Amino acid sequence: MEKEMTFEERLAQVETIAAQLEEGKLGLEDSMKKYELGVQLLSALEKELGSAKQRLSMIQRDASGQPEEVPAMEVEKGFIPVENGGI
Repeated sequence: MEKEMTFEERLAQVETIAAQLEEGKLGLEDSMKKYELGVQLLSALEKELGSAKQRLSMIQRDASGQPEEVPAMEVEKGFIPVENGGI
């Protein structure tokens, strides 16, 4: 039974594949297989990043100056993190 690769392991494999493709030493068939694997790995990485982003939350200050937890998606819409001075 194969162990699930970590995010870092998948990223390292994508970087290795990119380097191999850039070298241009692989045959067409091997290049296509590497490219397809790279695309699959990138898709898994994007999915994992999306999940992590949804779980993230940052502490913000509300209008009265009290700390409140705000989902990361709202942070991207213009809220400023507390460590940068609050809203």
